[in-house]
Amino acid sequence: MKEIQLHEDSIISPLGFSTEENLEAIKAGKSGLQSHENPRFNEGALYAGIIDPEILASKFSKIGNPLKFTKLEQMMLLAINGVLKKNCKIDLSTTGLIISSTKGNIDLLQNIQGFPEERASLNSLAKVIQNFFNFKMKPIVVSNACISGGLAVVIAKRFIEAEKMDSALVVAGDLVSNFVFSGFQSFNALSNVPCKPFSKGRNGISLGEAAAAVYVSNTSSKSGPSVSLIGDATANDANHISGPSRTGEGLFKSIESALADSKIDRNEISYISAHGTGTLFNDEMEAIAFNRAGLESVPVNSFKGYYGHTLGASALIETILTKYSLLNKELYPSLNFREIGVSKELNVIQHLEKKDFKYALKTASGFGGCNLAMVFKKVDNG
Repeated sequence: MKEIQLHEDSIISPLGFSTEENLEAIKAGKSGLQSHENPRFNEGALYAGIIDPEILASKFSKIGNPLKFTKLEQMMLLAINGVLKKNCKIDLSTTGLIISSTKGNIDLLQNIQGFPEERASLNSLAKVIQNFFNFKMKPIVVSNACISGGLAVVIAKRFIEAEKMDSALVVAGDLVSNFVFSGFQSFNALSNVPCKPFSKGRNGISLGEAAAAVYVSNTSSKSGPSVSLIGDATANDANHISGPSRTGEGLFKSIESALADSKIDRNEISYISAHGTGTLFNDEMEAIAFNRAGLESVPVNSFKGYYGHTLGASALIETILTKYSLLNKELYPSLNFREIGVSKELNVIQHLEKKDFKYALKTASGFGGCNLAMVFKKVDNG
């Protein structure tokens, strides 16, 4: 089994237009969640992380005409451009393009941005990205609910293992659209305050929009430490279209299989980046699964308090942040956590901590019962 290493990356979010800006904001305890008016809902306003379209257009104008691209396309293209600026030697004729999104340009079905409805398809989104940078290989689209961003990295690993490509550029993005808002509202899953993952008194998610990109390959960095994906697994609860297993079965199986794939002992895991949406059922399910896996004492956090739930982008953003936790020897606090609010023991990170560690676990779960676990390793390349 081949490992893949995570190389250059870029995060575009309300917290900043680079990974560096996002990390700086997280260390300062800043959140991208703000109150936004929305007349579709009785309370009139909800907290969400939304990128200012004017600022976005100003940033994007340095690489293209904002009028020719949707908001989501601008976000995702900027993320890829951030990676290419860091590594100008990436060969786009041999590098795979893997795109993750749950809803893509679905807002175009309401003709909000003045683009044709055909542009709403994920296939069209992929073609726009491919053509903008002139990728030669046919793009791969991953859309499997909220594990999509992490699953896209796993699929890159699969193709590299099969020697279909030596490297890939993975990009993910999603918007806070009326479609997404109304969908979560129909489940009564939206919080009227900034979300509080794993905390007592939590009452739902905050939505967010963001894009992220990372370059992965089977080659090592020239020098210094790097981070590899060494184990992964997915499993489905087969429980309910919108509700997770009450026993955490799918996530537990994912964790167990990912640990077996990585060939390390569970006691070597020193940090968990959880899905942590802030809903009653998701956080409880994760707590049960972590306890069943014997990981209840491992430091754990959720990044949703900084970004909200960014759907298909969330697991990729959190994968990138997990990488920097390993490289920077830092554990970032789970924003808005106050008091444990799940029935099982968890070691939720409450303050920025310095810690030198080697292995981390990233998990994600989503509608339809999908679950993902990934094991990452810090590698010293000399």
